[in-house]
Amino acid sequence: MKRITYILIAILSFSVSAFSADAPPPDNPNIRVLLIPLVETVLSSEIAARIEKITVRIGDRFKHGQDLIVFDCDMYHAQLRKSKAELDEAHKTLEVNQRLDKLQSVSQLEISVSKARAEGAAADVSLRKTQVNKCSLKAPFTGRVVKVRANSYEYVSPGQPLLEVLDDIHLNLQLYVPSKWLKWLKKDVKFSVRIDETGKDYPARVTSLGARLDPVSQTLEIRSEIEGQHPELLAGMSGTAHFTIPENP
Repeated sequence: MKRITYILIAILSFSVSAFSADAPPPDNPNIRVLLIPLVETVLSSEIAARIEKITVRIGDRFKHGQDLIVFDCDMYHAQLRKSKAELDEAHKTLEVNQRLDKLQSVSQLEISVSKARAEGAAADVSLRKTQVNKCSLKAPFTGRVVKVRANSYEYVSPGQPLLEVLDDIHLNLQLYVPSKWLKWLKKDVKFSVRIDETGKDYPARVTSLGARLDPVSQTLEIRSEIEGQHPELLAGMSGTAHFTIPENP
């Protein structure tokens, strides 16, 4: 029985040691970091149409508002012209009925119906204009193309994913620090980070602290940003952050 107890104690001791090794030492100023984009999203089609042209390829940079994909919208333009003609007809009918109303030659019901038709025609024109405005997929921000999921001349439906894009202008740093650092680590604390892929050091600052500690590793996720513009940096790169720990935190 004593032998079994000793074995259990040895196993528990080993488990505690292994657990402690997983958590970063509270006095180690070097923390591994990962570069992540501020925004990463999948752009989808908002209309059903055939792709006329894709203006970007994987890895290409684009600017905010740039046309990334252009659709064949001849049908939507024709529908808009038809809606405008119907609106013009509805307005003329309403004008005639309003003149007749002054002569008491038309009923109030006809006046109300002509007004309703004019409002409906105006709403239809607004709808068709919205569809025409969706005839090109525009960049919501400045960034780069991660993946192209469609091909030219392909017919797409609303909601179909077309492009994966990210904002590579504002790259954030994701890192986990020991919970004991909360005694001194605050927003806007500055530090340096060395990126493995470039071998260079960059200035950085803390932008936000996580809202919950990891109960197992006793670490807290924080977000930071690299100061300045560095075109050589890419999302997914990793490195080591170096903090200066106060002597009396």
